[in-house]
Amino acid sequence: MKKSTKRSLSFLLAIPLLVTACGGGGNNNAPAENGKSAVKIGMVTSVGTVNDNSFNQGTWEGLQKVKQESQADIEYLQSSSDADIIPNLTQFVKDKWDLTFGIGFPITEHVAKVAKENPDSKMVVIDGVVEAPNVMSVVFKEQEGSFLAGVVAASMSKTKKVGFVGGIEIPVTKRFEQGFAQGVKAVDPSIQISTVYAGAFDKPDAGKSAASAMYSNGVDIIYHAAGASGDGVFNEAKDRKGKGQDVWVIGVDMDQALVFGDNVTLTSMMKRVDQAAYQVATDFVNGKFEGGKTISLGLKEHGVGLSDSSRKNIPEEVWTKIDEYRKKIIDGEIVVK
Repeated sequence: MKKSTKRSLSFLLAIPLLVTACGGGGNNNAPAENGKSAVKIGMVTSVGTVNDNSFNQGTWEGLQKVKQESQADIEYLQSSSDADIIPNLTQFVKDKWDLTFGIGFPITEHVAKVAKENPDSKMVVIDGVVEAPNVMSVVFKEQEGSFLAGVVAASMSKTKKVGFVGGIEIPVTKRFEQGFAQGVKAVDPSIQISTVYAGAFDKPDAGKSAASAMYSNGVDIIYHAAGASGDGVFNEAKDRKGKGQDVWVIGVDMDQALVFGDNVTLTSMMKRVDQAAYQVATDFVNGKFEGGKTISLGLKEHGVGLSDSSRKNIPEEVWTKIDEYRKKIIDGEIVVK
């Protein structure tokens, strides 16, 4: 098994705990008498590396916090291709790991298969839904946070042209795209939106190429939901910033200004995967696990939202507008589809 390396949290959001998984009182996950936890938690990626500056990294950092607090044994296996996913999941299950996380929508059907074949195992899928008594599912209302990203883009674009770069065109990525477009049009229906899918979540060159074409066509703000392919969007923007062009990127999943800098990162639409993974794993360590449950996290649950670091880039009057739209979404006045 590939041994995980210890990583420190690059950030920890001061937000309410997102998940309270109750029940499962018969699950004995108490720490061993020597002070070290007997609980073993594995994580399997569906695509990309564990330090992808995005979805995988956020989840991993949440689990690392659990390790620091409980001394649980936390390890990961990276999937280089779709063919690696079933063997990686099965390895944790067959080796009797107490809980196995499957990360990313593409892993959903594989978690369902392994869970069915191993009904005594306990698993968590993040970004997908598996209806099985031994699987807990965590999904996000990406469209709600993306709507706010669209409000930012529409409010701050000088060219009235904005763009969206996705990874693979799957339901979860479409929610990013559609929510962003709805937010843009809510502010200014006349703004043009360009959309390109890179065809992968782990191809920075494809992201850079897509961004280059958009910026060359007058787009000045690009929102990406492309995993590591989004690194290429940032790289293209940084190259153009160096030449004096006024272009921006809206990051995704985690506060990407921490990686790429706030001189190019206008804001980030954060999915609090770190907090979700942290709370589910912490509850499990404390003997709480509710298989068959699906948790959906949106603006109301603090599961999505814009990064605080972006306040230095976004004028106060735009933040006022953002807050107004956020309240309308939470109150149900606006339904983001």
